[in-house]
Order: sequence, then C-alpha cells, then structure tokens
Amino acid sequence: MALLLLTLILLSGLGFLPRHADAARSYVTVSTSSFAVSSTCADELPGRAASPRNGTSAVLRLTHRHGPCAPAGKASALGSPPSFLDTLRADQRRAEYIQRRVSGAAAAAPGMQLAGSKAATVPANLGFSIGTLQYVVTVSLGTPAVAQTLEVDTGSDVSWVQCKPCPSPPCYSQRDPLFDPTRSSSYSAVPCAAASCSQLALYSNGCSGGQCGYVVSYGDGSTTTGVYSSDTLTLTGSNALKGFLFGCGHAQQGLFAGVDGLLGLGRQGQSLVSQASSTYGGVFSYCLPPTQNSVGYISLGGPSSTTGFSTTPLLTASNDPTYYIVMLAGISVGGQPLSIDASVFASGAVVDTGTVVTRLPPTAYSALRSAFRAAMAPYGYPSAPATGILDTCYDFTRYGTVTLPTISIAFGGGAAMDLGTSGILTSGCLAFAPTGGDSQASILGNVQQRSFEVRFDGSTVGFMPASC
Repeated sequence: MALLLLTLILLSGLGFLPRHADAARSYVTVSTSSFAVSSTCADELPGRAASPRNGTSAVLRLTHRHGPCAPAGKASALGSPPSFLDTLRADQRRAEYIQRRVSGAAAAAPGMQLAGSKAATVPANLGFSIGTLQYVVTVSLGTPAVAQTLEVDTGSDVSWVQCKPCPSPPCYSQRDPLFDPTRSSSYSAVPCAAASCSQLALYSNGCSGGQCGYVVSYGDGSTTTGVYSSDTLTLTGSNALKGFLFGCGHAQQGLFAGVDGLLGLGRQGQSLVSQASSTYGGVFSYCLPPTQNSVGYISLGGPSSTTGFSTTPLLTASNDPTYYIVMLAGISVGGQPLSIDASVFASGAVVDTGTVVTRLPPTAYSALRSAFRAAMAPYGYPSAPATGILDTCYDFTRYGTVTLPTISIAFGGGAAMDLGTSGILTSGCLAFAPTGGDSQASILGNVQQRSFEVRFDGSTVGFMPASC
C-alpha cells in the first residue's frame, strides 16, 4: 500500500509525461566503419570541458581502461580486455546486485521508497561485480604527489588504493608502484577515536594499534581491507584536497586487475563528491567517451548552471542512498512514443557508470524491442544470434551504411535523452535488456550515457548531448 501511494504521488506530483518527439529525427544513417574499434587515440579533451567552468572547477581526463587512450597508452597493463560475452555476464551480475540493493533485498529490508533526500540504513553487503568498471582517471596522492590510475564508479563511496606493505597475493598486480604511505609527509592513519572512523559505519573493520580499519565487500565476493587514511589528493595542477579520506588497502581479493584502486563518486559522506563539496559546491559532471579511442572527462565544481541541460529531479532509494536515481517517463522509437503505462517505471532508474547496457522493466523492454524490430524490418538486415542477455542482434557485415530508428528516453519533469547511434547498438545488438520483473528498478547504463555530459547538483540530474 505504501509503495502504491508513493507511486501515485510521484506520478501526479512531478509531471512525468514523455516529451513530444515530433521535432526529433525518426531515422539516422551511419557508416558501419564507425562500429569498428580503432587502435589510434583521438587524444583531445573536448573544448567544452577544457574551457573554464568557474573559478574552482577541476576537470579530469576520463578514458576507457582498455582503449588506446588509456593512461600512458598502456591499456594492456590495465588488465586484459574481457570478451564481449564475459562483459555481458559480469554486467548482469552487477545489474542484479544493484536491483537487490535498491529494493532492500540485500539487507532484508522492506520495499523501495523514493524521496528527495531521506536518510536510511545502508545494506551490509556493499558492492558489485567489480569487473564491469570500464573508465579510469589519473590523480595523484601524497606529498610528493604520486600518480594513481583509478577506476571511477558512481555506485561506490569509499575510494581506495593499494598500499605498501601488500604482498602478492593477497594484493594483485598493477601498472604503477604501490602507494607507500611512509614516503608521504602529508599522510596519516585515521585514529580510532576520530569522527570519520565512526562514520564508516558498515565499512568499518574495527581498530588495530589505534588505527581505524576499513573493509569493502563487493557483490562478486571481491574485497579490499586496510587502514582508513588521510592524505592530499591532487586532482589537476593546483586543485588539491588536503585531508582526503581513503582506504589504504593492504589486502585485496577478487576481480581486481591492473588499476591502482577505485575513486568513489557515490552520494555518501566518504565519496570524493561529498568530501569535495565545500570546495566545489557539491556539483559534478562527467562525459563518458563515445568510443574506446576517444576521451571524456569528469568535472568537479561545474558547470555551475543547468543552462543547456535537460534536467530531471534527483531521487533517493532510502534502502541504499548511495545511488543517483531518476524517474523514467517514457520511450520513443523512430519519433513515436511507445504505449507504456507510467506505472511500469514507478521503481525509478539508477544512473550508473558501471552498468554497461540499460535495464528496463520487462513490459517496457518488450515494447521497445517490438518497435525497434518493426522499424528495422523494411531494411532487410539479416538477424544474428543472440549474444548473452542481448536478444535483438543484426549482421551488418555486407553493408557500408545502416539506417537505424532513433530512440529517445523521457524522464520526469519533461527531460529527455535523444540517443546517438553509439547509445542504440553495441556489437550489432540493441543495447537494452529486461530486468527480472516490472517491480524492479531500471538502470541507465553507460552505453546510453556515452557522449552526454551528465550533471549532478544534489537535487537534479541533467543531460547535455554531444559533449565529448
């Protein structure tokens, strides 16, 4: 009953109506050569990101970890790229875990509740299938500053790096030398009596020798544990955060490989976003590069205005407030809105950088799949076998160009994402998959987010196309 009442409030109070799509192009033609993965990096930070945002913004170069633009051009050192099928398998594990966390099943909690900013208990088993993270940035830690290449994740709060001493095993092999806290003049272990130690809550791993311990257990069984610590984090140039709290990991197990650690961009107090809020105003954005051989960015502190962004209210799953959640309102294919009752989307949608393909409730996915197949039928493209969770695939090997119906995703408050071609197909397949049931939360995956600047300011999420 509570969930039904909440649904009615959300649908009536926030004006969740699809944006009219008459102005959008119905079809787009693209060269099949654009589907190929290039071995050459188009190494250029987009002009929009490179231009000044405001006086206190910091812009980090964001790349695909396995592409030619990876830091120092050493993509192979960041772990061997998984097969596409293995990526989809890991993606499914991550999506299922996110849905359990948001619904409260991971903590045996009651059904999901959405609110503007309601606090709640966080599930005890935090995490995800770590192998799905695809995007990395390079920052520096300590004094003198030591470069660290970190995976970024909007679904994590605690940032961490591997620290000496850390024998292998239990630590894994990485490209850069392990961070040595004894060589940093600004390093300190967080004492057990510190407020930041008690605020770790379910990330806490007790105390040893007066030092605060941390542990993060991820959904695939991977773990990181060590000393909760403080040091200077240098983002770019003179943009540095003194006293940045992070995990100095002395024992890691599971599917970690190559990178030096993880940069948490979640919504809780331990995340980079929260710790930097006094410096950068609690505003951040990112643009995931459209291809593996292009460059995107993360911007802390800007853009300060929503001008040019299509914005929707930011919601919170009280069962797990780490995540950024929005409300879907509808989908259009070829400029035509699909007939999907708004109640199908009532469980919200998690905006996630680590999930690859977007998950939709089965009713919505079935309507999207049917409309897409019907729009593709007149062109006679031969079908291809399903690949993992993707069941609508085509063989374009005999074609120089292909024509695709446009897809637009509408959100609460009238916002919309008109997807580019890189957000429609992945490896020749429709880049969407169904959730396990209509009552589960949707997930806006990184394929659909690519090339959009996605902006967060604590109350709204905004989307601006063609930004990287």
